[in-house]
Amino acid sequence: MPRRPGFAAERRQRLLEMVRATGAVSLRDLASSLEASEATVRRDIRALEAEGLLDRRHGGAMAPGGLSREPTYRQKAGVAAAEKAAIARLAADLVDEGDAIVIGAGTTTRELARELAGFGALTVVTNSLLVAQVLAEARGVEVVMTGGSLRGAIHALVGGAAEQMLAGLRVRRAFISGNGLTAERGLSTPNMLVAGVDRALAQAAREVVALVDHTKVGVDTMFQTVPADEISYLVTDAGAPETELAGLASAGVEVRVAT
Repeated sequence: MPRRPGFAAERRQRLLEMVRATGAVSLRDLASSLEASEATVRRDIRALEAEGLLDRRHGGAMAPGGLSREPTYRQKAGVAAAEKAAIARLAADLVDEGDAIVIGAGTTTRELARELAGFGALTVVTNSLLVAQVLAEARGVEVVMTGGSLRGAIHALVGGAAEQMLAGLRVRRAFISGNGLTAERGLSTPNMLVAGVDRALAQAAREVVALVDHTKVGVDTMFQTVPADEISYLVTDAGAPETELAGLASAGVEVRVAT
């Protein structure tokens, strides 16, 4: 069993390491990992923010400049893995056999692709190499790639070619993740090129389904992709802040919580 940090300096160092590794961490997850109360962790966050070592956010902390920081796929893959799998299972209920859908890039959308691999007749348009790889040999699933420039950090295609391909497309639903989701701004991402493609994915669909685990709910990043009132469904987990979920519901979003 890891040794419980007994001193503020040691605890704060571990807190910083967690934030730097993932870009943003919720208060709940910090308190659990550090074996400290949320009140203690809040004090630590305020102290570290005063030193310029991190930024406070609603319900947690993020690395300095977190609005524009884009974590890599590898950094995100180990965060809230069980919750992402549960979200994907619940989101699969929003797909019917014979559907044409679009799926964006992300760790949670990759989990959705795994759920759909044995689904049957389905057409999936995606800019994610990882989603395409999961579905490449799935019987009955036709995979259409957008084209574009490869953004290696997230294994996804971005840029004008991807957006142009999506411009003439119309499907039933778009399944999109992101780096943040708030009731005020909706989905957001720290990269302009990624934001452009996410917007095009959303515009290609009659309904947008946001797949967002609790570590991203309440987080705001640099570029808005889908405003809250244009999101039809949010699929999240039980750790998401209730105030944000209430605000999203007030904006007309149907909130579904995976357990």
